[in-house]
Amino acid sequence: MHPMLKPALRRAWRERQSVQFGVTGPVAVTLGPVDTATGALLELLDGTRGLPLLREEARSLGLPDGQLDALVGRLTAAGLLDDVTAGGPEAEALRRRTGAVDRLRPDLAALSVVDPAPGGGLRRLVSRQATRVQVRGAGRVGAAVAALLSASGVGRVEVVEGGHTEPWDVAPGGLPAEAVGERRDTAARRLVRAAAVLPARAVAAGGRGRGAGPGSGSAGAVAARGPGGARRGEPGLSLVVVCPRDGLAAHAPDPAAAADWIATGTPHLYAGVIEATGMVGPLVLPGGTACAGCLDRGRADRDPGWPRLVAQWRSGGRRAPVPACDLSLATAVAGTAAAHALSFLDGELPVSAGARWEVSLPLLDWRRERIAPHLDCSCGAVGKSEGQDTPGRARSHETMAG
Repeated sequence: MHPMLKPALRRAWRERQSVQFGVTGPVAVTLGPVDTATGALLELLDGTRGLPLLREEARSLGLPDGQLDALVGRLTAAGLLDDVTAGGPEAEALRRRTGAVDRLRPDLAALSVVDPAPGGGLRRLVSRQATRVQVRGAGRVGAAVAALLSASGVGRVEVVEGGHTEPWDVAPGGLPAEAVGERRDTAARRLVRAAAVLPARAVAAGGRGRGAGPGSGSAGAVAARGPGGARRGEPGLSLVVVCPRDGLAAHAPDPAAAADWIATGTPHLYAGVIEATGMVGPLVLPGGTACAGCLDRGRADRDPGWPRLVAQWRSGGRRAPVPACDLSLATAVAGTAAAHALSFLDGELPVSAGARWEVSLPLLDWRRERIAPHLDCSCGAVGKSEGQDTPGRARSHETMAG
């Protein structure tokens, strides 16, 4: 082990004998009391020394035997310590790709804060390489989501879309102006390749990232036979992100369109913009959280006119030739959706699981709608997630005294 204080956490003395690591509430930790010798020892935890040399340095500072190991243990338990040698051969191979690591260094720093384990941030980046994500839609939201996931280290990002790029599909971070007139799927694939930092890893069918949630089970394994069109020997889908150009299909998703994902246990996340409202969620974990069918039935229970309305909307009658989709709103939705997708792929359970987050112009006040599993839906989520909020990993402010 070559311990290093996580450089992403800013360090400042609260008072003469206590040090605060981190600025924001979810990660800030205070260490104390810290005497002069221990403070000097903290400065040596920069990843350039192994434990034997650090023990010698501690003795030279007048600290008793065992003090260094006790300090390392406390710092590790508080999530403040990284290890520049951790992660095994795959992490070491990634470290040697200095160009890619340099591009991902801000992401790696953020992951090191989120994952308290030494080397946890790098392990998450390695895990992302093994994931296969399908983005359905290449409009202002979908194309940006695909590019963000690719640029964040996801090993394989596929885009499913039809038609040709229109001028109003163009967006910063999405399809470029030179793609107008070109097939959307072709343009989106080129965008994904250009954004990619890490190459896809060769993974046996059924492999997936660390994304997991209630009821997800072996979703990656069964998804290899599902809607992603996986061939023998390639990884199953870790996640499908549904970002339709017509935001109605995100606001009121058709349960029939998700039937294969429910049957194969493939997690899927909805995101889009309709009129002046953007939405992210729900993240559906088949058999664990509410699905599109639950959402549809719940709305019909509250509003008897809903089935008639949605049937007319889905039929395409009186559809605007160009859907309303504010550029800045679409970009905000794409960034939020990508962040939720990455959180899930990294093994967390974001608050979009079983819930939808909406924001509307002009006030831009994000609001949450919890979506409960419906008794009449066959997805199997009833009793699995009802009444439960998704837990976060945020660490409360902690004091390490003594």
